[in-house]
Amino acid sequence: MRIKMITATFAAAAMLAACSSGGKKVQQTIVKEVSGGVNPYLWRASLDALQDLPVKSADPLGGLIIYDWKSFEGASSERIKATVYILDSRLRADGVNVSVFRQTNTDGTWVDASVDPATEEQLENAILQRARALKASEAS
Repeated sequence: MRIKMITATFAAAAMLAACSSGGKKVQQTIVKEVSGGVNPYLWRASLDALQDLPVKSADPLGGLIIYDWKSFEGASSERIKATVYILDSRLRADGVNVSVFRQTNTDGTWVDASVDPATEEQLENAILQRARALKASEAS
């Protein structure tokens, strides 16, 4: 049940990020902010899709975003974190990889727990959808 709650939380955050829209100035800023080896749309979309998690470390040139642990309301005995790898300078379906980590609190000790593999795939799809929307809004 808790895994479904976490998946639902991630999915809701991803959908909100995908639904938000930006003007042309925002898109031009995205391209200017991230110049280097990674796709700027995937970079921005990754930050948007996982905006509920605190960023621990971000390397826009290497394409790595490490999110820190966070517990959500209604599930205080578990926490999650994620790592996003942007693997390409092109906007491609295989250009992003997400790893999600989950721990549960058992007698005051955080213990690693399993994560539904579909969660990572759903997050990757949400990032790709958001990145495509960002790129499409730039063209209009």
